[in-house]
Parts: sequence; structure tokens; C-alpha cells
Amino acid sequence: MHDNQPPTSTPNTLPEEITRYLTAHRAHDTATAITAFTRDATVIDDGNTYEGIEVIRGWLDRSATEFTYTIHLTGAQQTDATRYIATHHLEGNFPGGTIDLRYRFTLRDGLIERLVIEP
Repeated sequence: MHDNQPPTSTPNTLPEEITRYLTAHRAHDTATAITAFTRDATVIDDGNTYEGIEVIRGWLDRSATEFTYTIHLTGAQQTDATRYIATHHLEGNFPGGTIDLRYRFTLRDGLIERLVIEP
């Protein structure tokens, strides 16, 4: 049997820095979540761009307290040597109540250099 499918990751095969961020973010542990990012990292979330580690720290703190929600990893895929997509299903008290979001990660030197969160 020959498998010609593109390589996909399962949630437990995502790189350590991504799982560290996702686990810490889910636990509202900003101190640990921030250690997964490069100092000059960029995060794009909900149309807003956050650049640099201190600005990202503020974004993490706000996103941990703004809404109450559950988040479940529903899929993961490696798209090239440094890029991964983790798909999440969120349910909570934010507008709309449920959403599926793609977290697109770009890695550099064992850390997250760029994270884009979008439907």
C-alpha cells in the first residue's frame, strides 16, 4: 500500500514550542506562553498586529481575561519546514458563541516567529 498524501501532523506531533504555547495559553499562563516566541515575534489576531515580545505579552494577558471559552485542537498540519497550522474549535461568551480558527505558526530557531489567527 503506497500513501501519496501530503504529510500531516497530529496534535501530539506539533513541535514543542507550539504545544508549549498552546498548553500555556489554554491555562491562561502568560509567563510560560511568552517563552515560546522570539523577541521580535509578530502575532496577527482579529485583524490586529502585535509586534515584539512585550506587546505580545499584553495581547496574551488581554485574551486570557476578555472572554471565557473552551478551546479544542481539532487538527494539525505541517505545511513546510518551518510552518504549521493548528485548527481549533472555540466555544464561549464571545460574539457568535462558536468559531473554528486556524493558528498559522512560522518557526525560527526553535521559537515562534509569527502567529496568524484567523477563521
